[in-house]
Amino acid sequence: MSTMHDIILKNTSYIDPEIKVVKNRTIVIDNGVISDILDSSEGLETKEVIDGSELLWMPGLIDGHIHTSQQLLRGRLMDEKPVIWKRVNVPFESMLDEDMSRLSAEVAALEMISAGTTGFVDAGGKYPEVFAEVYDRAGMRARLTVMTNDNPHFPASLRAESPAKAVARLREMAGNLKGDMLKPMYSITTPVAASEELFRRVWEAAAEDGIPAETHMNEYASEVTTFIETFGERPFVWMEREGLLKAKTLAPHSIFLTPEEIDVIKENDIRIAHCPYSNCGKGIPQTPTLLRRGIKVGFGSDGSAHGGLDLFKEMRLFRGVMVVSHGISMAESAIMPAEKLLKMAFEPGALFMDGLGRIEKGKKADMIAIDTDVPYLWPTQNLVHSVVESACGSDVQHTIINGRIVMKNREFTTLDKERIKTHAKELIGKNPWLVDWK
Repeated sequence: MSTMHDIILKNTSYIDPEIKVVKNRTIVIDNGVISDILDSSEGLETKEVIDGSELLWMPGLIDGHIHTSQQLLRGRLMDEKPVIWKRVNVPFESMLDEDMSRLSAEVAALEMISAGTTGFVDAGGKYPEVFAEVYDRAGMRARLTVMTNDNPHFPASLRAESPAKAVARLREMAGNLKGDMLKPMYSITTPVAASEELFRRVWEAAAEDGIPAETHMNEYASEVTTFIETFGERPFVWMEREGLLKAKTLAPHSIFLTPEEIDVIKENDIRIAHCPYSNCGKGIPQTPTLLRRGIKVGFGSDGSAHGGLDLFKEMRLFRGVMVVSHGISMAESAIMPAEKLLKMAFEPGALFMDGLGRIEKGKKADMIAIDTDVPYLWPTQNLVHSVVESACGSDVQHTIINGRIVMKNREFTTLDKERIKTHAKELIGKNPWLVDWK
């Protein structure tokens, strides 16, 4: 009796671990993993089949830094004066209730799935358990946290009563996340929004509990200066000296780095998430140097309010920024090759999501299919290059996460798009402050 497979992707092409296009293969998926890659689908039985003759499959993209709570801020941040998070983002997030937070997560999930993002790291909100309910229903892979700070200037609804209670809340959140798909992170909002005691206790708890920790790092030059004035040293150097880097650490942004800080990052295996669109208004990271040092670097969108959740656009923008800022000075047009950009986008070791990012036998089936039957991908001498140069999230036809089809032919299978859209319009109609809240 022949085996009944879960999914067969037949007559298709895919990007292999060497970032090469392999053509005319059949990919077999069972129990959430790629169980085989064959020359033909002949004789195979399956519950679900997708003909891939015009498709290019690749690992799902991983967004290393999003803000679920800011999804309803879309369109508000462009052309705002710095520092945006203090003047706009935090006050806005403080007014969200559970219903609005649920909607924000639903819209974020729709946007990510439709643009090829299969996993992400969230920067935190008031209601991570609400986010978890949505992302579990959507079938996404994520790391979630609480917005954690004790800054007296923050709104009371976002401020922890004490460092002890902040750590207790993080541990409560971690205990509430079940299964393999949704995992916890510990965090503080940013070093300049936390007391020294809170900073210490969160990172010490992360090391003790074996849970990675994250915080916005070296995002604004002014914040680095403020940190030095307060602690006497640059952020990464201070963290190492105080013994806080025993915890696995993710440092989104990390734009303004000295050679000494890069040494600290390398020696402590700190992971970095660059956010190209968002960071363009702040500074240019030293990514070529970081990669040469073997530092793990991924991409983040910084949330939908900073230009959307399409990592294809982030890759393309980042390529241009790197060539202009680093490549021109040394006449090196390939300062950030297409293959390296793709690896940064879907090899998630940089973001503590190991075991993903490769289409090969035995790996988890987190995969997306690009429609190559479009004019800007037809005449190509190098499909990998053309994908980086021209593809966008709307070219994603199918999204599979953990062996489950969550979008097929751009139709969502786990979320009710029309209900979410109707809810969004109704919510904004009932709450005009969402549009004009200042």
